[in-house]
Amino acid sequence: MTDVDVVVIGGGAMGSAAAWQLAARGVDVLLLERFEPGHVFGASHGASRIFRLVYRDPLYTRFAQEALGLWHELGDVLTETGGVDHGDVTGLAEALAAAGSPGRLLPLEEAAERWPGLRFDHEVFFHPRSGRVHADAAVTKLQEAARHHGATVRHGARVRRIEVGAGVTAHTDDGPVTARRAVVAVGAWSRKLLDGLVPLPPLRITQEQPAHFRARDGGEDWPSFIHHRPNGVYGLATPGEGIKVGTHGDGPEVDPDERDFRAEPTRFARLREYVREWLPGLDPDDATPISCTYTTTPNSDFVLDRVGPLTVAAGFSGHGFKFVPAVGRVLADLVTSGTRPDPRFRLDIPGIAERA
Repeated sequence: MTDVDVVVIGGGAMGSAAAWQLAARGVDVLLLERFEPGHVFGASHGASRIFRLVYRDPLYTRFAQEALGLWHELGDVLTETGGVDHGDVTGLAEALAAAGSPGRLLPLEEAAERWPGLRFDHEVFFHPRSGRVHADAAVTKLQEAARHHGATVRHGARVRRIEVGAGVTAHTDDGPVTARRAVVAVGAWSRKLLDGLVPLPPLRITQEQPAHFRARDGGEDWPSFIHHRPNGVYGLATPGEGIKVGTHGDGPEVDPDERDFRAEPTRFARLREYVREWLPGLDPDDATPISCTYTTTPNSDFVLDRVGPLTVAAGFSGHGFKFVPAVGRVLADLVTSGTRPDPRFRLDIPGIAERA
């Protein structure tokens, strides 16, 4: 039996960020991750995730602004390439200007000349602070930073069950771990581990199926991009692997313990047709499918809240990675002081503040 102040269950990006932020405050932290380093079973692996400030919603723009500074504090995991939004860009320029981080609306002709690998049919919004985060490197850096501040990190430590009383007991294959408080950040396994302990919103687990496409020009100078259309399409360069292109939240529902990791043929064919029509700089016939999970709430807002000794991070809805270090700060605040973030991130429980 291990006795610690805080046990963090889940060593993906969110749990690792929480361990870092807690340990930096002098908290005695144990981070438990069920898989070995570099695994591909969750939502934090691979070499590229989009970073952007570009949201119409000021809540997420502010959150991303905080994360931007923390990414740079963490180290060399964020590359600012600039990013383009096209399709329905209504309100984006005004929203970013109001947030104090303006971009530029570019005429169609100027955008087409600047980025010949992409096809546009209307004006384009360009923001210079967009880019990519190296996901695998970020998780490694977060865990290194947590260890630097005194946290213990254990891989291959699966938590089968959680008991909550005056504190928390996490039952692992190697025996129980007791702690005064716990952070649970287990992505697609949230419902399985937390059922009956906290009233989570409905969580939809999908296996997303982006792919790396070969760039005809080598892909060195591609911006990240978002095409605002039904089942919006995103893309960004993954150095050494091609241009990652995917649809947002369009994958089949899965059990995270029973995934096949194979691209569903109909969806893969649609993705290749999209590339053929909209991305002339890519070869639609030279693609390598990849796989990850989304855990999506009904409104795509995150769950960041606390019930008694349990702090929960869940439902990042396919757009959470850019916020990782700021999420770590929020989770550390919840654990150490009970300070809650925006109400939209809370569990809807009457009297929750009194019980925390």
